[in-house]
Parts: sequence; structure tokens; C-alpha cells
Amino acid sequence: MKRFFDSSVLVPVFYADHLQHASSARLFREAGKDDFCALRTLGEVCATLTSLPLRPRITGPEGISIVKQISARLTLVTLSEQEYVSALELASSSAIVGAAAYDALIAHCVLKAGADILLTWNVRDFTRLGPTTARLVKTPLEL
Repeated sequence: MKRFFDSSVLVPVFYADHLQHASSARLFREAGKDDFCALRTLGEVCATLTSLPLRPRITGPEGISIVKQISARLTLVTLSEQEYVSALELASSSAIVGAAAYDALIAHCVLKAGADILLTWNVRDFTRLGPTTARLVKTPLEL
């Protein structure tokens, strides 16, 4: 079963006080190179964790260490220039606008990877992208 990790699942992995830490961390520990995340997700995870109002704050070097842990465990999926533009065209034709365009790019990576499951805590963000993506969406609690 090929799983694709959204940033909403990866952030709690590295934030022990997060409500979804235990279930997210369990799935991440079980993950391997047959599981995926989008390359752009690394930036989102790093930016989110280093901007959380924690004491002590997660530093830039700690954020990079987290990025390296994710990339060592999961296979990173990128879109070519043409795939990127096509994903945005498809999203815009379906009235997907604003920040939801980023979800559409991730969904395109999910399909490109041939993942069986899109792991996310933001179910609504992905189910609104249509039935092809919606059928793959699961929360870590569902596994």
C-alpha cells in the first residue's frame, strides 16, 4: 500500500505536543521509500515548524534536520514544468483558486506517484478536488 504524506500529517510527527502526534508519528515510523511526499511539502513543513510559537523555538538548522529525515524516509515527488502548468490549468477550470491551488499541485503529485492513499488531516481540502483525489484521502486514524 503506497501512502502519500501531506504536510498536515508530517508537521505533527516532529511536534510532540501536537494533538495528532501519536497517530502521525506511528505512520511515519512505518513508512519507507515506497511511500511519498511532494518536494514542495518539505518547504511547507520546515516553514511551519520553525514559525510555531514554541519555547524553545525550532531553529533553522533543526528544521533542515527534519527535512533531511523526511527525505531520507520518503520518496519525493516533483512535477515537471508541463505537469505543474497542467495541474494549475485543471484546477482553475474546476474553480479551484487561491491557496487551494497548492492542494491541487499536491494531488497531482499523489496521482503521479501512483499512491493508494493520501494521508492528510485536511480532508476537506483534498476531497473538494474531485472524485479521483477524494477516493484516496484518509486520515491517519483510518489506518
